[in-house]
Parts: sequence; structure tokens; C-alpha cells
Amino acid sequence: MTRINEIFRRIDGCRDEIISLQKDMTSIPALGPVNGGTGEHEKTEYLKTKLRELKPDLIEEIKAPDPRAEKGYRPNVLARWEGEKDAPTVWILSHTDIVPPGDPALWGGNPYETRVEGDKIIGRGVQDNQHGIVSSLLAVKAVLETGGRPKLSMALALVADEETGSAYGLDYVLREYPRFFKPEDLIIVPDGGNEDGTMIEVAEKSMLWLKFTILGKQCHASTPEKGKNSLYAAGRLIVELAELRKRFGEKDDLFRPPVSTFEPTKMEANVPNVNTIPGRDVFHVDCRILPKYEVGQVLAFVEDLAQSLASKLDVSIQVETVYRQEAAPPTPGDAPVVQALKRAVKQVKGLEAKPMGIGGGTVAAFFRKAGLPAAVWATESDTAHQPNEHCLISNIVADAKVFASIFLDG
Repeated sequence: MTRINEIFRRIDGCRDEIISLQKDMTSIPALGPVNGGTGEHEKTEYLKTKLRELKPDLIEEIKAPDPRAEKGYRPNVLARWEGEKDAPTVWILSHTDIVPPGDPALWGGNPYETRVEGDKIIGRGVQDNQHGIVSSLLAVKAVLETGGRPKLSMALALVADEETGSAYGLDYVLREYPRFFKPEDLIIVPDGGNEDGTMIEVAEKSMLWLKFTILGKQCHASTPEKGKNSLYAAGRLIVELAELRKRFGEKDDLFRPPVSTFEPTKMEANVPNVNTIPGRDVFHVDCRILPKYEVGQVLAFVEDLAQSLASKLDVSIQVETVYRQEAAPPTPGDAPVVQALKRAVKQVKGLEAKPMGIGGGTVAAFFRKAGLPAAVWATESDTAHQPNEHCLISNIVADAKVFASIFLDG
């Protein structure tokens, strides 16, 4: 039996270990301070134990200062197992934080207790991003258990704060400790993909989150002429913002979906009772903008539209940028990491993977801005942030095989 076949055989036998790892991690709610938690410390300590069991040549914890978090910092951990001399490193980067479960009534059980239904594991975080953590751990373990060094160095990065901007996660690590990553490294982020594992994400849209505050005049609902209804103005503005889809409506077939998106999302509470006309309303819009458009162009269009409507309705409309991230340069389709993924997916799945772009933002953008080609790839059910978030055990197994194949052959 060849070594790669022995590795695949070992990974095939990991069902119980996959369930155990997912169960343990799901029971540790790693929520950042913005999401009502204290950070990723307990989950990271658990994972450090798992990493040490595999005897890495290097393991280092990078503490990003955050006074809101437990112990005043957010934990990031890097581990590496050396390969052949002068070979590049294969980095697989996953994030340890999760998002809150939302309305518990929408779940079929406790979000922090995994449920296993055949091939499916259900629980908050099992896909986003524990799927990547488990598959990469299993790949490293299987390679080590079959003896001998891999062709390429194997490295895992477990970072904090991905769900709320990465200022205390990868962004901090790259800024303060850039020596760990080299342009020749193969960097994989298993935090996005499709159901058959044929999408290699190489490009992302720009992100712009906007907050709109409409100020009118509160009054009794029976005398609307005495006030200025901010909710009515907010509704009008939401309808007017549909013009963004026309003004910035070009397509780019590299991306899924192939257009820029502009979606109203969060609406904040206004008055608590039915018989009062509100004088203040706040809502948010999530914009995912194709790289061919400048974010500044979109913002200027929105501000002009808002001020024009404010004049018509005699209200005040404030536009605030909550989050802004310009699209990073794409990873070339012929980059070594992309080609390695294509070869490994073909070997493991018998399928042809291809480079694509997405609307969601990932931490790969930080690598790309630093001149480090990175690819986002995984075989996953698209259930991140949803009630009853789930992943498939068979997908974790397949992804572990893909990673192991790359470790061995590049």
C-alpha cells in the first residue's frame, strides 16, 4: 500500500474522532466581545492541547491586546511541522470564533450541544469554522502517523476575531509577526466553498456596511401633521436605495453572484408603542461591491441620494460607514496554491475545481493585501450563521484527504 493510500485509509476511519472534536469545540462558545462573549481563550486552550499531542516543531501563541476580552487579549496560535529542506510551507488557516446562535426557538436543540443525524453534525460553529479546524488537524495527524516527513512543511494557524473584522486576529498577526508567512507558501483558508468542492475562491468583492439614522419629529399618531415620521422616511429611503443595483449593475462572471449586492439588513427599535409616530429610525445596509467599482463612488452616490430625499421630506438623514474593506488584489488562477488544490481535488474527488470569486468577505483578503497569494477552499454545506448550522462528516473526511495530498506532493 502506498503512503497516500495508507493516509486516506486512516482518515476514512476517523468518524468517531470527528464527532468528538466537534462535540468538544461546540460546547465552548467562543464569542468575541462584540458578540457578547469574552473571547476565544477556552477553545484555543483546548486546541493547543490537540496540537501539542502532534508534537509540532514550532508552536507559538500570539496575543492581540484587547481590553474588552478575558485576560486583556485575543489568542492566535501557529503550529508548524517541518518538511523537506527548503520546501515551502502549506498553511491552513481557520478561525476559532463563532457567531451567536440567534433565536433558540429556531433550533431543533441546544445550539451548543452537537446532534448527529447520519452523516450530518448539527451545532453552532460546526461548519463555520470547525469544519476547517477538524479536517486540517486530521490531515496533519494522518501524515505524521504514517512516518517520514512530508514533502512540504505543514502548518496550521488558528486565529481569533474573524467574525467581527479580524483586527485581533489575522490582521494583527500579519502586521506584527509577518515573518511567519512567505510569498512562496501555499496558503489555504477553509472558510468557504461549495457542496462538491469544485470552487477555489481567489477573489472577493469590496465590503461596505452603512448605518442610516433618520431624524424627524415624534408626535401622537392621531395628529401626524404635528410631526415628521422617521419610519416613513426610512421606508422611502430603503426603496430609493434600490437604485444602487441599476447604477452599479455590471456583471463579472468570475463571481457568485456575478453582480454587486446592496441589501437592507438590521433595523433598530424606535418607539415602544403603536400610537406614537417615531422621530428617530436607524437601519443598516450591507453592500458587496464588484472590484471594478470604487467604494468611494458607491458611498458618494448613497450620500447624494439620502440628502436629496431628506430635503424632499424635511427630515435629517445621517449616513455612517460602519465597516469598509476595499477588495484585495485577486490570487492569480495559475498560482501554486490554486494548482495544488486543483490537483488534490482531482485526485481525491475525481472532479475539476476552478477559480471563482465570492461576495462574502474572508480573511484571505488580508493575505492578498500583504502580497501573499491565498485560496479559500472547502467542501461544505452553506449553513454558516443559520439556525441548525451543520456540516457533513463525509465532507470533513474528503477535505482532510485533499490537505494531506497537498502536504505530501504540493
